[in-house]
Amino acid sequence: MTAAHIPVLLNEAVRALAPRPGGAYVDGTFGAGGYAAAILDAADCRVTAIDRDPDAIERGRALRDRYRGRLTLIEGRFGDMERLVRAVTDAPVDGVALDIGVSSPQLDTPERGFSFRHDGPLDMRMGRCGPTAADVVNRAAEADLSKIIFTLGEERAARRIARAIVRARRTEPVERTLQLAEIVRAVVPRPAGGIDPATRTFQALRLYVNGELEELDRGLRGAERLLRPGGRLAVVCFHSLEDRRVKRFLRDRSVEAPRGSRHRPDPAGRRLPTFRPLHRRAIAPSAGELAANPRARSSRLRAAERTDNPAWPDNAAGIPAGGAA
Repeated sequence: MTAAHIPVLLNEAVRALAPRPGGAYVDGTFGAGGYAAAILDAADCRVTAIDRDPDAIERGRALRDRYRGRLTLIEGRFGDMERLVRAVTDAPVDGVALDIGVSSPQLDTPERGFSFRHDGPLDMRMGRCGPTAADVVNRAAEADLSKIIFTLGEERAARRIARAIVRARRTEPVERTLQLAEIVRAVVPRPAGGIDPATRTFQALRLYVNGELEELDRGLRGAERLLRPGGRLAVVCFHSLEDRRVKRFLRDRSVEAPRGSRHRPDPAGRRLPTFRPLHRRAIAPSAGELAANPRARSSRLRAAERTDNPAWPDNAAGIPAGGAA
């Protein structure tokens, strides 16, 4: 792990997964390896770790060597976890951990283009393929930019920001992080003690460029198919858009979800519940964790245990439509 990286809600996530000796676990968002290492330290088990960022996989080789055959690294998207995991093992999966969002090494490396606090190329790709954030900012129509920023950034000033971006790119391409941040700051005043005005715009572009909400939807369904009865799912989110998706997925597939009756038939075709929530509500970081790691302030953990009912088909209700392209 890099010195700058502090895994969020780590103890709570590992406690929810309850690693056991001989168990098989999936860390779908390997990052700097914090969750994978904690699972491996908690029990004599095995972890299959996935990350779409080749830099994360390269950094993880030292961790893989430390655990001597107990850690398998796979470069890929966690939305494809069922296929990726089954390509390397047929073992029943006892737990899946997902830490949704950008990792500290990505955020703190200016060349990756994720942060409005450092100057760098406006990239934001978690992998190394596909359009960059600069491509989106410089090519998208004003209406499309406004929709991206409003929908994925929950930014009320989206139209004003999109208009300013289009006006600026007529003079020169918007290709640097600080360049974009200053465009946003010029039209959105910063409230006293509030977040940086560029925060929501950068969040929206990152989610869009990486298709993160779609990836989350696929990852949740993949975990549902992979987990054995009694297996655990633990998901840490940092933004309300992501957390609402996880909350709805687990609620609709939960043993505690409202069921249909003869007066109000179940719209999902009376499918059987596939998860049992471990907590009544999302777990937030403690005051001690917030003092040690301010980046944890918006994080939330949701966890559930797999039932022995069959996984729902991909076209089933339970995940809202829309999200990143």
